[in-house]
Amino acid sequence: MEILPGNLLKMIDNPADLKKLSKDQMQTVANELRQYIVDVVSVYGGHFGASLGVVELSVALHYVFNTPYDQLVWDVGHQAYGHKILTGRRDNFPSNRKYNGLSGFPKRTESEYDTFGVGHSSTSISAALGMAMASHYKGEKNKQHIAVIGDGALTAGLAFEAMNHAGIEKSNVLIILNDNNMSIDPNVGALKEYLTDITTSHTYNELRDNVWKALGKLPIGKNYSREMASKVEASLKGLVSKSSNLFEALQLRYFGPIDGHNVTKLIDTLNDLKDIPGPKILHIKTVKGKGYALAEKDQTKWHAPGLFDKVTGEILKKTFDAPQPPKYQDVFGHTIIELAEKNPKIMGVTPAMPSGCSLKFMMDKMPDRAFDVGICEQHAVTLSAGMATQGLKVFCNIYSSFMQRAYDMVIHDVAIQKLPVIFCLDRAGLVGEDGPTHHGCYDIAFMRCIPNIVVSAPMNESELRDLMYTAQLETNQLPIVIRYPRGEGVLVDWKTPMKEIQIGKGRKLKDGDDIAILTFGHPGNFAASAIRDVKSEGLNPAHYDMRFAKPIDEEMLHEVFSKFKKIITVEDGTVVGGFGSAVLEFMNSFGYKADVKIMGIPDRLVEHGTPKQLYDEIGLDANGIATEIRKMAFVEKHVPIA
Repeated sequence: MEILPGNLLKMIDNPADLKKLSKDQMQTVANELRQYIVDVVSVYGGHFGASLGVVELSVALHYVFNTPYDQLVWDVGHQAYGHKILTGRRDNFPSNRKYNGLSGFPKRTESEYDTFGVGHSSTSISAALGMAMASHYKGEKNKQHIAVIGDGALTAGLAFEAMNHAGIEKSNVLIILNDNNMSIDPNVGALKEYLTDITTSHTYNELRDNVWKALGKLPIGKNYSREMASKVEASLKGLVSKSSNLFEALQLRYFGPIDGHNVTKLIDTLNDLKDIPGPKILHIKTVKGKGYALAEKDQTKWHAPGLFDKVTGEILKKTFDAPQPPKYQDVFGHTIIELAEKNPKIMGVTPAMPSGCSLKFMMDKMPDRAFDVGICEQHAVTLSAGMATQGLKVFCNIYSSFMQRAYDMVIHDVAIQKLPVIFCLDRAGLVGEDGPTHHGCYDIAFMRCIPNIVVSAPMNESELRDLMYTAQLETNQLPIVIRYPRGEGVLVDWKTPMKEIQIGKGRKLKDGDDIAILTFGHPGNFAASAIRDVKSEGLNPAHYDMRFAKPIDEEMLHEVFSKFKKIITVEDGTVVGGFGSAVLEFMNSFGYKADVKIMGIPDRLVEHGTPKQLYDEIGLDANGIATEIRKMAFVEKHVPIA
């Protein structure tokens, strides 16, 4: 299906083309850009509300600044669709997040306009400041550096660390605070209230407008006028409440708030700020989903709605003839409530992902026992550790790739102190269209090397429930990791009675001959399918669901290595240092000899696509596992492979 841009938008192949148009035409460009995003995303899918909210800002930034020479850094690529369309990727935009298509996030290898890869939040200020400091060192005095960060991303410690540093540097950096009161879910915390105070202070806003108009009439080119302007501005700001004190205290010159949907005002303001050297922050107010009424009304639902009818707003769901298994995240969300109803010590914590990880169910039902702490993974872990010191059983639910940010806290605050925090790592393995910034490839390896920690993975929803039940028992006094993938499980009748699983014990699913397959987690289902596929060829591999990468079931491994000389390990984590490596370490420690094939995520970046496409690409689907079974079996029997 061909989707055509509007009359002005189709003339813009790069920002130089945008600059050929008049300022008065920019609102038309913004309107066409917004409509093009709606048209494409409704048919091809992708993130939605965030980019609609910064359409006018995207146009203004590329109209005012000399990109790509001037460095523009977007914080999280959810909001960068308009940027991509204006920078040479308009006609290819329908391939966004598709296999072998455009990345869903800015990516340095994709375009010179993408100055920094941004899949995770709160990195933009640090990156832009680093670029500004490099330009200052190289004598590039007129080069501009702009970081666009949302108020949700501003809650992360990294953003504050960067602002704290930016305030003492003389580098030319502009921070644009895109304030829409949302990340994926509504923002939480004191910063949200603080920004609301700024934007609703009528006294401050009135004075701000008057000061700005007065400053605009001063001969800025003269040093004494600059000094006077600065003093007048600071004095008047000091007269009204606490409005700008936070940013001014960090020595960032604060401007705003202004309407982020008034493209003319944005252009005029950005042109003014270009002439003011040093670190500064522009506060703009926007609406996530702007221009599409349903997305404005329900911003969480329309963050990434999938395919939808752009006229009626109906989100198009797949239809099935038979009942389907639930998503792992929903199994977690319902199971923690079941457990919490019986165990008053259970608490839930998540960093800004209550909808994504389904802790929202508990937050709705038990608001005093489930907490969204904002985009603060480090805080989430140490907060959970603090609760655990008081005897609480805390389920800390963090996406696998986001847990990377809190690694020090896992070691220092949890494992060293042997605090029994329960880490539920959602989105383990290959997540699909979000690509390498979000794949949960590394948690098995980086968790397995930490002392005093248990690393587990369920093969299905029933095992997830059993592991959650086991983790909250008083007999468990160690931190435990339970990792599971994004998306659907395998059991329609998933709500099974929960039972304790002995820590470090796997289960033999099937005995066999010649070859043993050892699986960890959900890919055990791929292996089971592969075993069924090769049965007609006279092949009969054994299958062991190991459940634990640490402590690994040594009794079971002694059985395996005593009987089999051909072994395949299967996991949806990196092949470097993961579950397969644990099996090899065991083999080496006890002097066994066997031919071991490790199957997992290869030691390279896997790009984006559907999970099915990606698992097929790396040979970790049922067909890939069946192929490895045949290779091993035929080599053993000295039969040539066709």
